[in-house]
Amino acid sequence: MRTKAVALYGKKDLRVREFDLPEIGEEELLVEVISDTACLSTYKATILGEDHKRVPENLEEHPIIVGHEFGGFIVKVGDKIKEQFNEGDRFVLQPAMGLDNGYSAGYSYEFFGGDATYCIIPKVAIDLGCVLPYNGTYFANGSLAEPMSCIIGAFNANYHTTPYVYKHEMGVKKGGQLALLGCGGPMGIGALDYAVNGDLGIKKIVATEIDQKRIDRLKKLIPPSAAKEKGIELVYVNVGEVENQMDHLMELSDNQGFDDVFVFAAVEPLLVLADSILGNDGCLNFFAGPTDKKFTVPINLYNVHYASTHIVGTSGGSTDDMKLSLKLTEEGKINPSMMITHIGGLEATPEMILGMKNSSAGKNAIYPHISLKLTSLEEFEEKGKTDPVFMEVHRLIEKHDGIWNEEAEKYLLENLSDQ
Repeated sequence: MRTKAVALYGKKDLRVREFDLPEIGEEELLVEVISDTACLSTYKATILGEDHKRVPENLEEHPIIVGHEFGGFIVKVGDKIKEQFNEGDRFVLQPAMGLDNGYSAGYSYEFFGGDATYCIIPKVAIDLGCVLPYNGTYFANGSLAEPMSCIIGAFNANYHTTPYVYKHEMGVKKGGQLALLGCGGPMGIGALDYAVNGDLGIKKIVATEIDQKRIDRLKKLIPPSAAKEKGIELVYVNVGEVENQMDHLMELSDNQGFDDVFVFAAVEPLLVLADSILGNDGCLNFFAGPTDKKFTVPINLYNVHYASTHIVGTSGGSTDDMKLSLKLTEEGKINPSMMITHIGGLEATPEMILGMKNSSAGKNAIYPHISLKLTSLEEFEEKGKTDPVFMEVHRLIEKHDGIWNEEAEKYLLENLSDQ
């Protein structure tokens, strides 16, 4: 099968390559990728190249396909696994394989990654149950099940304690107060969606950002009135307009401090702030992965000892987390597409990935089978003035309150396919 893919050849060296995939083995799958959503982790792997813990050392001879948040159709099934899979079935990939060498899709394999028209899922991924059936027909939300699983896993990783009872109660505190710091980016949006709509029993959520445009978008996507219907008090704070952030946030917690605090940016002052607003038995979740292996910040160890404050961090989500993400999405309780701000084709991917660090974009949805420069959802209206296809995409986005959606995806795939 001929494939076109975005491959990593070395540090900051991403190229679109076209080549023939080898024949699949008896316990492998040939799949067609319909959508892949971009992750900042791919940027980190691109910058570090062979120095990344999941990237092999022989990239020049065997470049790896990037992209790990993807789904599509099963095209061909190896002879020994025909009872497990059917050609034509839809799937989404769980990329977190937990291998000792750290290898996973989008980081480690020459023929296995999401930024490709077709790829091969190897035996090791199949044996680990990484190929999940997808009942939906909207592929962007299928791709986004992976980042949502990371969010769900992070919420599950938080824990709380009872004095002199040496057993952790896992998860965010029921009836508690939650702070989401710097949550205007895609993962913060997903976390806020899950916190409000995931039936977690949270009493109060304070969501902060320093950019008013991001605050405005958050309010539009998840208004406080919608949270109130769930019995949750939701407060948005533009910290750029606050003189003393710690005092202001503590006041919002009724000076009790927060039971759970999530930090979505690897910024020292933000983590110091998060530590300072923890309440008794408060759990700080450092969600943002730094690229600096020596990244450290001061924490209040007095409070660790006397107030039982603690820190957790996670990378990735489990298969069960991903299944829950798919279930909540299918039930309409969460909408991962709120994360998406840009759409593009395969050719747009290298520049998009390399520009991630300085981009204020949310999730970029890549459709490998279309020809399209990276385009923000707002740009479709302007492009539509000279192209009726783009105008119809704009209409379908507006129909869904400015959120990317299945109707827009279907229309785009039908009208911009380059295959």
